[in-house]
Amino acid sequence: MSHSPNSGHESHTPMTAAIQSAEPILLSDPESKPTKMDKEIEVTDKDSSSANRATSVDSGSMKSTYDHTHRKLKPRHVQLIGIGGTIGTALYVQIGSGLRTSGPASLFIGFSLCINMDGLAEMVTYLPISSPFIRFAGRYVDEALGVAAGYNFFIFEAALVPFEIVAVSLIIRYWTDAIPVAAMNVVIIILYGALNLFAVKWYGEAEFWLSLGKVLLSIGLIFYTFIVMLGGNPLGDRFGFRYWNEPGAFNEYYKTGDTGKFLGVLAAVITASFTIAGPDYVSMAAGETINPRKVLPKAFNGVFYRLTAFFVLGVLCVGILVPYNDKTMADAFDNGKPGAAASPYVISMDRLKIPILPDIVNAVILTASFSAGNSYMYCASRSLYGLALEGKAPRFLTKCTNNGVPVYCVGIVLIVGLLSFLQVSNGASVVLNWFVNLVTASQLINFSVVTFTFIRFKKALAAQGIARETLPYRSWFQPYIAYFACASTTLMAFVGGYTVFLPGNWSIPTFLFSYTMIGVFPIIYFGWKLFHGTKLLKPEEVDLVTGVPEIEEYTRGFVVIPPKTVVHKWCQIIFE
Repeated sequence: MSHSPNSGHESHTPMTAAIQSAEPILLSDPESKPTKMDKEIEVTDKDSSSANRATSVDSGSMKSTYDHTHRKLKPRHVQLIGIGGTIGTALYVQIGSGLRTSGPASLFIGFSLCINMDGLAEMVTYLPISSPFIRFAGRYVDEALGVAAGYNFFIFEAALVPFEIVAVSLIIRYWTDAIPVAAMNVVIIILYGALNLFAVKWYGEAEFWLSLGKVLLSIGLIFYTFIVMLGGNPLGDRFGFRYWNEPGAFNEYYKTGDTGKFLGVLAAVITASFTIAGPDYVSMAAGETINPRKVLPKAFNGVFYRLTAFFVLGVLCVGILVPYNDKTMADAFDNGKPGAAASPYVISMDRLKIPILPDIVNAVILTASFSAGNSYMYCASRSLYGLALEGKAPRFLTKCTNNGVPVYCVGIVLIVGLLSFLQVSNGASVVLNWFVNLVTASQLINFSVVTFTFIRFKKALAAQGIARETLPYRSWFQPYIAYFACASTTLMAFVGGYTVFLPGNWSIPTFLFSYTMIGVFPIIYFGWKLFHGTKLLKPEEVDLVTGVPEIEEYTRGFVVIPPKTVVHKWCQIIFE
């Protein structure tokens, strides 16, 4: 991968980077005819049939957004990007905190109330470009909204870096507390810096296979739960759903009785809001997906249903394996005791006296956590780099090393990673919750922007006489689901940190981490709007045409390449 000021939008995930460097180009050479677009930036065609495709496909409200990515991602790649980019520490470790708070049934209900962002799929399949949900906000609603959404996504990704660093230290405490937290943080940050500055091409390839490994680990843990709950364990204990009866299926949270159980379910919904993503990661690969109008609808649905299965079955498993009042889990999250496992899966293995396997699973989870932090480093730095290329961030951030790495962007994300040192004086579990609050608010704002953008997109279609029946993909029950999703995610963004206002719970850091983005987002939006004079676009003013003819021409001319091997054939059957 090469990231230079002249390279426009590059890959948005390490897996994409790996695929682009490893896969053969399947389409006509996108670098065939250089075309001068302005005095400073030279871009190349992606298709010899259109001399300005690079401009038109990705034009919007952004001034210099040119897409030079190659369409090489196959269905299996796109789905793995969505699934692998979402499964991580939250499912293996942080889910234990949710179990303690809510109880198994509440957690199961909270994760079952997922909202499918079909509206995003509808927009992305209509115009599959890089960074779509951010740029659609600027193109279909208001340029200022696109800028605010871009910075929100950057903060979302950047905040996950210290989250994963803290999670790594929490996981390592299962084996030892001999390593000082500060020293551990320094080592991890240096490794992240080295990998992102000097070894991007190697770590990108590694991330691809690590993501596949996380999927296999999740499947393995589901099978593990089924086996041990039926008595396949050293103790011969056929415990089934014992912990749903004692201590119970619902935990009372802050209050007693039905009110406490309701608050437990609400806490589970908030936990799910932090944990579940997927469709947004799929959309980030839209500009690099082969035959996107056919591949992406199946990818969106496939990722949603697979992730729903992984997370819903995952929370069901942890509720079966460990009671919500487990002392070891409390020691890990409340007291940070050495030797206390944070992952419910590892705790269950210790409880059942299973040898060796707890260390293996904890090591794999540790690898997944470190890998996730490295991924977020990459995504956050490239998101900031993209903003700088578009003139939405200081121009010095476009400076790259000889290897094409945006060095100042990486440096800023590393500085954000220093927030992990908060655990030195506050404890790992407390700091983890702070970052969970920050990321949850940012994630919910992201969902709100996507759904509001879709509402405006649909109104623009109606105003300009474009029938939805002509779209390559149509989601069900629209716009009612979009209205409900927009209202509920916006409401949840404000409700997410409500516990800080309960008697005896006031904490300035908790308040700031819970509500900073709710304050920062409108400041960015109105600030950009004020200084740049942008306006809320009327439905009839929205550009629904630019770039669409080129996509339609590409789709008509796309030639399906049959699978070359039996493995490729089975991958095609599974993912297509």
